[in-house]
Amino acid sequence: MSDEQGSAPVDEPETSVAVAVEEEQQTRTKKLPPYNVIILNDEEHTFQYVIELLTKLFAHPLRTAEALTWAIHNSGRAVVYTTHKEKAELKREQVVSYGADPRMKESKGPLRCYIEPAEG
Repeated sequence: MSDEQGSAPVDEPETSVAVAVEEEQQTRTKKLPPYNVIILNDEEHTFQYVIELLTKLFAHPLRTAEALTWAIHNSGRAVVYTTHKEKAELKREQVVSYGADPRMKESKGPLRCYIEPAEG
């Protein structure tokens, strides 16, 4: 007997691979742009007042506060803190609210302070 009969091809099951595409959601925290808090020099506030303000409001160590006070005195201004805009505004308001220097009769108001965008 010869095996030349027309045999039907054997049906092989189709194999399908389902590829699950997982969408990756990455939550990236956008860094807020930095702002500088700047204090200006004047003749109505003592070194002690400025040093006290810098240690109390900005939590600067005494040596840093002294160095910043000298920088304000010598340059007419100094960046005393850098942070995001909301906190910079808060710190500016705290400086203004700190009031006059009770050690000086000429002191009629707070230190002049402003904020500006920082580089970076």
